[in-house]
Amino acid sequence: MLVSLGLAQSPSLMDVLSQELKRNFETLRSQGDPPPYFMSYAVIEQEACGVTASLGALQTSSCAQNRLLDATVRVGDPKLDNYHSVQGDRPVFTSATSLPIEDGAAAIAQRIWLETDRVYRAAAERLIKIRTSSQVRLEREDSSADFTEERPASYSEPAKHLSVSLKDWEARARKWSAAFNGQAGVLTSSVSVSARRETKYLVSTEGTRIAHGRTFARITLAAQTRAADGMNLAVGETFDADEPSRLPDDKTVLDAAGRLARQLEALRTAPVADPFVGPAILSGRAAGVFFHEIFGHRVEGHRQRDESEGQTFTKRLGSKVLPDFLSVVFDPTLRTSEGVDLNGYYRFDDEGIPAQKVTVVEGGVLKNFLLSRSPILGFNKSNGHGRRTPGYEVLSRQSNLMVESANRVSEEKLREMLRAEIRQQNKPYGLYFAEVTGGYTQTRRAGLQAFTVIPLVVYKVYADGRPDELVRGVDIVGTPLASFEKILATSDRREVFNGYCGAESGSVPVAAVAPALLVSEIETQRKEKSADRPPLLPRPVPAVP
Repeated sequence: MLVSLGLAQSPSLMDVLSQELKRNFETLRSQGDPPPYFMSYAVIEQEACGVTASLGALQTSSCAQNRLLDATVRVGDPKLDNYHSVQGDRPVFTSATSLPIEDGAAAIAQRIWLETDRVYRAAAERLIKIRTSSQVRLEREDSSADFTEERPASYSEPAKHLSVSLKDWEARARKWSAAFNGQAGVLTSSVSVSARRETKYLVSTEGTRIAHGRTFARITLAAQTRAADGMNLAVGETFDADEPSRLPDDKTVLDAAGRLARQLEALRTAPVADPFVGPAILSGRAAGVFFHEIFGHRVEGHRQRDESEGQTFTKRLGSKVLPDFLSVVFDPTLRTSEGVDLNGYYRFDDEGIPAQKVTVVEGGVLKNFLLSRSPILGFNKSNGHGRRTPGYEVLSRQSNLMVESANRVSEEKLREMLRAEIRQQNKPYGLYFAEVTGGYTQTRRAGLQAFTVIPLVVYKVYADGRPDELVRGVDIVGTPLASFEKILATSDRREVFNGYCGAESGSVPVAAVAPALLVSEIETQRKEKSADRPPLLPRPVPAVP
């Protein structure tokens, strides 16, 4: 089955959005109390195909498409409107209502009309409560307005069409997943292939009228097992590209499947690591996740204004926050790095602001924050980082995080420096974090300002040069400011970690590009163990074809 991903392009969707925006805005301006001062309609068209297989057998194969509308209505004025935060609350008005996937003006207009009415009523009700709330009258450290003034944008370049052969994908997924057959240590495994095409439309009463989009393609391999003591173990690998033709060939994927199976078998019998404090190297991919979790979330603009947040860096603008040889840039305009397509690329953010390269840290000194159209003290313009998933309100979010270093050494030299650090600290070993799966962080003031990074493959490294020893059951833990002070040097080769970041405005595609890091001290704790044990029954014998 050959599927062409690309809804019939027609100017009628943009025309209907613009016409309904004008009609509804004029009506509410004349009849609404309070009247709106700003409105926008955002529509995302999503078309996706995917297949999943396990042990040589197909599990799923499907295609789907939808259109989702987010209506924004702001009442009051830019200084104080219905989005004003009171005691750290973040209001949600939109609901990602479904629109017809065909360009029928009457059917689309009907859904827009009903959603606009619902959102306006909620916005008006909240503004009345805000204006009568004693909390609003309390003095705040950040008295910035609720909405920035920006230039309207005009642009049209819908995402390109994708041709997907489900029959070919099904055959390849069967072949790749069969590589896990007969692997004694693998309890469950799967391989999936997917492609997604999305086009975003935005019209606003300021005059913005844009249509832009991109495509995504991904291969995901995953396998799990359980150690004799009940610890669940998992490994995985993903390959990301901006279209299916840029995904790797059969040999690359099969080699990855074999490598994962061997890693899982080795992990199943590896010793459990004790809690540890000492020197370590984080691979480039691990370092990317490390920076995303402990640094990236803490420079998102809305966290600087929200007094319920920990505000790690709010008052440190112009101060040293990282070693002076490190800089951090967020660049959503970058399509590729190190030969890899980047998930965090886009032309416009979800408020219609052009994507911009933002230098957040230069030579260790904090220079900027990631900003949406919600201003913060000292910053009254967006820098193109307002992002969301349909159904969520826009907040400042990360894009492509780039770690740049002026203290680069070869990976061999970085190893020598780690061994020297082990000897200097009189530690029995150091650690090397080869692969991680992600992490999470606590940024709210009410909780401990801490983070956790979840490694998949970790080795003990010995000062005397004996072979590295694989260990299991390790989580990286710590607090951000203390962790930054421990970075000593980086490698001269950067690696890419593509993923999806989940936070208050939904799950958005991001990337982190970083060199390997040498740290003088990192803290780990033991991973939680399950009460389960490996299966009692023997593994079934595969049928002979």
